[in-house]
Amino acid sequence: MRRFRLVGFLSSFLLAAGAALTGAATAQAAQPAAADGYVALGDSYSSGVGAGSYISSSGDCKRSTKSHPYLWAAAHAPSTFDFTACSGARTGEVLAGQLGPLSSSTGLVSISIGGNDAGFADVMTTCVLQSDSSCLSRIATAEAYVDSTLPGKLDGVYSAIGDKAPNAHVVVIGYPRVYKLGTTCIGLSETKRTAINKASDHLNTVIAQRVAAHGFTFGDVRATFTGHELCSGSPWLHSVNWLNIGESYHPTAAGQSGGYLPVLNGAA
Repeated sequence: MRRFRLVGFLSSFLLAAGAALTGAATAQAAQPAAADGYVALGDSYSSGVGAGSYISSSGDCKRSTKSHPYLWAAAHAPSTFDFTACSGARTGEVLAGQLGPLSSSTGLVSISIGGNDAGFADVMTTCVLQSDSSCLSRIATAEAYVDSTLPGKLDGVYSAIGDKAPNAHVVVIGYPRVYKLGTTCIGLSETKRTAINKASDHLNTVIAQRVAAHGFTFGDVRATFTGHELCSGSPWLHSVNWLNIGESYHPTAAGQSGGYLPVLNGAA
């Protein structure tokens, strides 16, 4: 009788152990894959307009191999890298055409957006070609838009990113100040340059507020660009380029690698 009891005990023990091991293996197999894909969204400051070395298949989006997203991906080798940032993009274009690669396996998202919604190109065109008063008036219109309308548009983009990539760390990168002030500089007046810089600060403040509300990380590039603005003697931004007007006021390759990339590295 004892012998049969012992055999029964051993059989029960082995069955229980086997079930436990099988259950552990099943649970392990059911765990989701690590979220370590990288998706780079946004406008021309993310696509790399002004840095050159554009990827031919990106067409008018002008995605550059010298842009900060491309450089980050090359250095960190994420499991996947999707680069959908596009020159000229507004919040609506991001929502309509850039979010497709986002998923639960996305571990990092970077984006710069909002400048085109606020009319950055028109502001700069007005300030370059017209009077101080016209420049200040156009900037005031842009700032009113940034206060009244842009926050809701940013919220729409940030909410969509959070919904589609719930496991991602999201880094929203801002914009640099354009000019170094207090220097002798051919071109725009000090009045215009001061107002443009203040408008950039205002835009960054509003973006940072919405970023914080969504629990994302704001990457502030103003410090890394300090000393490398236009009129600094060592600019990381293009001035007006009449032969390639689209590159005007965009970061150079040095601005992408020295101004933007360190901020993404520190925030990612």
